[in-house]
Amino acid sequence: MKSQAIYLASRPEGEPTPDNFRIDSYELPEVLRGQVLLENQCFTVDPYMRGRMNEGESYVPPFEVGKPLDGGVVGRVLKSESDKFEEGDLVVSDSGGWRTHAVLESSQLRKVDTTVFEPSDYLGAAGMPGLTAYSGLFALGAPKAGDTVMVSAASGAVGSLVCQFAKLNGCKVYGSAGSDEKVAYLTDELKIDGAFNYKSDKPVVEHFKQLAPEGLDIYWDNVGDEFLEAALESMKEHGRIVSCGMIAIYNAETPPPGPRNLARIIQKRIQIKGLLVRDHASLMPEYLGRLAVWKKNGLVSWETTRFQGLEKAVDAFLGLFSGENKGKMIVDLK
Repeated sequence: MKSQAIYLASRPEGEPTPDNFRIDSYELPEVLRGQVLLENQCFTVDPYMRGRMNEGESYVPPFEVGKPLDGGVVGRVLKSESDKFEEGDLVVSDSGGWRTHAVLESSQLRKVDTTVFEPSDYLGAAGMPGLTAYSGLFALGAPKAGDTVMVSAASGAVGSLVCQFAKLNGCKVYGSAGSDEKVAYLTDELKIDGAFNYKSDKPVVEHFKQLAPEGLDIYWDNVGDEFLEAALESMKEHGRIVSCGMIAIYNAETPPPGPRNLARIIQKRIQIKGLLVRDHASLMPEYLGRLAVWKKNGLVSWETTRFQGLEKAVDAFLGLFSGENKGKMIVDLK
């Protein structure tokens, strides 16, 4: 049996283009004891995957040129050689994405409960992005009622949940987005206290100070670059910065210079903590329990941007860097 997959054809230089990818098929291996064969239903594309397209050491191994890309997936079991899963089970995995079928170890899979969440939610709010928002905000940001929180890329899969979790915790919440439509989504639907379109002519730091003239207790960084510099300027004393991502520099061909105001870290005694969600995997049961209650009570919502078909996966991925997504970006195969 064969699977179609998206391959990394070459390593991008700067912003990726369709030429860096190709679609091809490969022969699936035999399903051995402890393994299952999946027919993939949908998979995720995420900004962090851009870093894996570069060569070099990082917190996760790079993708290999000439081999299929990988990532989170929801699939249906076609064949099982595992006591844990039966044919027809719907499962989620952190591996096996960017392809139509996959043979995976049963230890890589979790059954999907569709009584509370939709299957694709396990790639978004009920999966890695959701746990990222939850663990980063509460374990690292340590919000208190009345704190002022600024979230960059606030309409994305992670940022939109950070905004809502902070509001539920009694914080004043502000955010940035890349269009007036997304700004309206943040203020009208998510009910945060204010937002701005970072593509306006005004410098980011001016937006920060206009929205939160009293300063920031917590800054959630999904962007880096000018946003991080603006945050350092706007933080209160003993403020906390959660560094989740730096999408502004993912496509940089040479590393940009760091913020010019790093001395603010000393002057204001600012804490900056880097976030890798895998460090907080133990919080997933707690998080899913709370998320289910919030969802049932209408306290949390999320958006999904969807592309249909494996041949659209590259378009979906590239769209992350041009701001085409609101919430989680998903590629549907079924």
